[in-house]
Amino acid sequence: MKPSILDTDILSEFLRGNPQVIDKVDEHLKEYGFISLSIITYYEILNGLLFKDARKQLTRFEDFVGLNKIIPLTLRMAKTAAIIQADLRKKGTEIGHTDTLIAGIAIISELQLVTNNTDHFKRIKSLEIANWMK
Repeated sequence: MKPSILDTDILSEFLRGNPQVIDKVDEHLKEYGFISLSIITYYEILNGLLFKDARKQLTRFEDFVGLNKIIPLTLRMAKTAAIIQADLRKKGTEIGHTDTLIAGIAIISELQLVTNNTDHFKRIKSLEIANWMK
């Protein structure tokens, strides 16, 4: 297993109790001691839970975050994401700003991105991806 960063969809599956994702998270934790997620994923999950007023899930999420690692967005990561976004726009294959930012964070952090949204992210040649749902 490689050092990884979780995309929002995989973290959502973990929080919903998907046993397959839980097993992979446990495997990663045994090897590396923590799970990484981007500040963008933190924002997306927090926003969704606050919107739904899901207090129990919100507490579980914040507990999870406290035990793991949030990777902030740096200028280098933002620049990498902007280059990727511009390239994808020119090709007519955009994936959205938040996904591009997550990809930039993963690339600069030298982490494999774990996502179930492989169709989007495979458009980024320099990004290594894995899918813990398959």
